[in-house]
Amino acid sequence: MLCRLAWPGRSGAKLVAPLGCLVPRQKHTLPDLPYDYGALEPHINAEIMQLHHSKHHAAYVNNLNVAEEKYKEALAKGDVTAQVSLQPALKFNSGGHINHTIFWTNLSPNGGGEPKGELMEAIKRDFGSFANFKEKLTAVSVGVQGSGWGWLGYNKEQGRLQIAACANQDPLQGTTGLIPLLGIDVWEHAYYLQYKNVRPDYLKAIWNVINWENVSSRYASCKK
Repeated sequence: MLCRLAWPGRSGAKLVAPLGCLVPRQKHTLPDLPYDYGALEPHINAEIMQLHHSKHHAAYVNNLNVAEEKYKEALAKGDVTAQVSLQPALKFNSGGHINHTIFWTNLSPNGGGEPKGELMEAIKRDFGSFANFKEKLTAVSVGVQGSGWGWLGYNKEQGRLQIAACANQDPLQGTTGLIPLLGIDVWEHAYYLQYKNVRPDYLKAIWNVINWENVSSRYASCKK
């Protein structure tokens, strides 16, 4: 955010960064996985998990820190052109960090099956049945062109669950307003080493490791 200051006795104005933008910030860090790389086998193998977490997610974190540092410098200089040019990198890498941080917790070696309690009731209310919900989210995820994500989100204004797809690393809440509950990564790096180009096989397998306790907890939190 920029502030426009008018200097006494001058007709012009200068764009400057608010003081809060100039204070030191903590760098983003790669979160630890809550399980071993091989814990999701045979559904997602250890090699995929290691590369996905330690290489791909780590790259989003590192590139986000670099982009934010450059943006901070551009703010301090009042360089609006540089600020605008950094927006794609900020969106892409922050989205990659946000999405994957959710994704790891959405998975569990003890996952699979069906949700219980309020989440299951909401799924039945908004999709008719769990089977219908599963079919729709799978279809949306299969249908993502190129790279992206399939999502189950919560529409706080309407008080209901919604399915959505986001391209590339676009963050769900930042681009649609939906609160993310369950994300399915359909970038090829999430499955290619095991499932090659057969995305539907990967999507069939991932339901066996969905952490419904985590998804239910997210649903309960966003309703408060």
